[in-house]
Amino acid sequence: MSESSEFRPGRPVVLRGGTVLPMDASRRVLPDADVLVVDDRIAAVGPALEVPESTAVIDATDGIVMPGMIDTHRHMWQTAMRGYGADWTLTQYFVWYYLESGRLFRPEDVHAGNLLAAIEAIDAGVTTVVDWSHGLQTVDHADAAVDALRAVPGRAVLAYGNIQQPPAEWTGSPEFRDFVRRRITGDDMLGFQLAFDVTGDPAFPEKPAFEVARELGVPVTTHAGVWGATGDDSIRLMHEHGFMTPETVYVHAASLSADSYHRIAATGGSVSVSTESEQSAGQGYPPTWAIRAHGIPVSLSMDTSVWWSGDLFSAMRTTLGADRSREHLQAQAKGDTVTHAALRAEEVVSWATRGGAHALGRDDLGSLEPGKKADLVLIKNDHSPVSFPLLNPYGHVAFQAQRGDVHTVLVDGRVVKHEHRLLGVDLAAARREIEATVAHLRESLGEEGWRKGMNPDVPETKILDNPYTYTDYRSGSTHGG
Repeated sequence: MSESSEFRPGRPVVLRGGTVLPMDASRRVLPDADVLVVDDRIAAVGPALEVPESTAVIDATDGIVMPGMIDTHRHMWQTAMRGYGADWTLTQYFVWYYLESGRLFRPEDVHAGNLLAAIEAIDAGVTTVVDWSHGLQTVDHADAAVDALRAVPGRAVLAYGNIQQPPAEWTGSPEFRDFVRRRITGDDMLGFQLAFDVTGDPAFPEKPAFEVARELGVPVTTHAGVWGATGDDSIRLMHEHGFMTPETVYVHAASLSADSYHRIAATGGSVSVSTESEQSAGQGYPPTWAIRAHGIPVSLSMDTSVWWSGDLFSAMRTTLGADRSREHLQAQAKGDTVTHAALRAEEVVSWATRGGAHALGRDDLGSLEPGKKADLVLIKNDHSPVSFPLLNPYGHVAFQAQRGDVHTVLVDGRVVKHEHRLLGVDLAAARREIEATVAHLRESLGEEGWRKGMNPDVPETKILDNPYTYTDYRSGSTHGG
């Protein structure tokens, strides 16, 4: 058997001797086990596997092998502005992107953000990302988004959206239909969703967009339960008109009543929790405790690098912290003490893998089982003192590991990162694109506007109750209506 590290197309790959987290229904831990990949599939999982003679061998000793992580909600087009809005509130985000400066993004700027975000994802072991792409002002922007996703060897779902137009308008345009015909071909590496929100306006102006999604047979992903933007009225309208389905993904779901959670649970939808976002921006307290109580499936997401990190290690860590913090505070307010944490590390690792696969309707992803797609990650860092001892693998992934510990990544059976280095990625070219976008934005805003944008003023408009420009509706549930 060859020990070569050369990864030629069609050559089998085996990861030898690692601690394997299959993330199957049993949530087993397999010590000193192998994972064999043949073509785009997992061929076998177990100890001392016999493999074809031509197989390339990756030493996984002292490492953790797990499914590739799945991010179900990331505004990839905004990655060019990494860290710019670190001190924003959600309202300031709405002001900057929805009302004032989001229109400045050209197709090439969307391409730059998507390209960098897609590269960042595979570098951090995130093998599938839902590109919640609500900056697609034209189909040229949409083509640029897809071109960038196609240029990186990761798996993606384009969630098509446009915050600058009513959902009924852009989903009903001939240009949009032509885009879908040209670019959404059923390719295994590029999924498709529609991304828009429901304001709660009793006129239900979003109804035609839901009808388009139904006609096309594609899921809708929507920011639900966002304080000051979308709430129980939004969920009620969706439910009364029959648009809540098992494929619907509700992002955040942090400012909802029990009635809304009941409706989501009854219709089989799932919730994408962005804990770093919710606990910082103000959508509401990260709702994992309420979602679990109602038996709603959970996935994890990072939202946007304008504020936060772009990896699911942070998502797992902050989700455990937020859930447990609330549990302790609630108990202590009643004079009680929590003696056993309700949310365990193995569950958030499952949300980051299997949960994402469920949300996307991809039963061929999210676990390491024979016949499943070969999207997997090796966490191993022989140069880090944090890599040992490895006593609780789930706890190690959730609390100890970080993106720098991602040793090897396979997507669709292809090795895209090995020995901590990306393969087949031109990072210098991505940097040049980002620099051009930043220069364009700074020039368009002017230096004073650029500086002020990091802490923008909030105009006296309805934005506190509805950041969308296509309806004057003001919610009676926040800020006194």
